[in-house]
Amino acid sequence: MTHHNPLPSPAVGELFRSAFRAHPAGVAIVTASGPEGAVGLTASSVASVAVDPPTLAFSVTGGRSASVIAAAQSIVVHLVGAGQLELARTFADPAAPRFTQDMDWELLPTGEPILREAQWALRCDIIHRAPLGGSVLLAATVLDIRANPGASAPLVYHNREFHTLLETAQAMG
Repeated sequence: MTHHNPLPSPAVGELFRSAFRAHPAGVAIVTASGPEGAVGLTASSVASVAVDPPTLAFSVTGGRSASVIAAAQSIVVHLVGAGQLELARTFADPAAPRFTQDMDWELLPTGEPILREAQWALRCDIIHRAPLGGSVLLAATVLDIRANPGASAPLVYHNREFHTLLETAQAMG
């Protein structure tokens, strides 16, 4: 028996983009060390997968930073809040300088770059890589977590822009 997977029409691709532009996502910055030093990028695809063992997943697409992260053994996933908006913008812009002297970062003893101001920094080992289309889906086990006290409001990505979530209303349920 042959299994047939038809390709979606171009209209489905456009609707897919529109659907996910309308779906807010949390913002993270993923960093790793490569042969030429520290790299990083902003990602809105980070999701928790399992608690035991603690596992997360995300995807990367194109570019030097994405290639280094996809090939790395270990990474740091920084979950950022509104207080790190400029940091998220910097790591989202491929032309912006990263890991500058005025940026608050350091290399961990294990070799990964960590951004000290992030609300949460999750040091992870990549356990699975799956090429999908032009992206690579990565699964990683969380080995260590650093929390930064003084949390700010969540930062989300929606309709191709960063937004802050403020608690203006409580969901009734």
